[in-house]
Amino acid sequence: MRKFFSFFVVILSALALVAVAADTGPESLVFKTKMKDVTFHHAKHVERAKGDCKVCHDKLWPQSAKAPLNYAAAMHKAAEKSKTSCAACHVAGGTAFASVGNCNKCHGNK
Repeated sequence: MRKFFSFFVVILSALALVAVAADTGPESLVFKTKMKDVTFHHAKHVERAKGDCKVCHDKLWPQSAKAPLNYAAAMHKAAEKSKTSCAACHVAGGTAFASVGNCNKCHGNK
């Protein structure tokens, strides 16, 4: 009986790990802004990060879609200077397009 219980616990643990690994989050998220809403294409970012959630979470963004982002209007320059939040990649010389002059790539996209 003890062997069966141990085996059962191992199987449940493995299934839980697979379920967590398979969860890649939402396809996209919409952030309300004063300018125009930002549709964040989460699935595209997961693909670019080769499924490594730690590239962004929790270093740049909270893992939960319900957690506050602590990123508001007029914070672009501060984020670019410190290379935090979106500006970790979206900055001149970063791995993605810079936010300067590219407002419509994020604000108002679908």
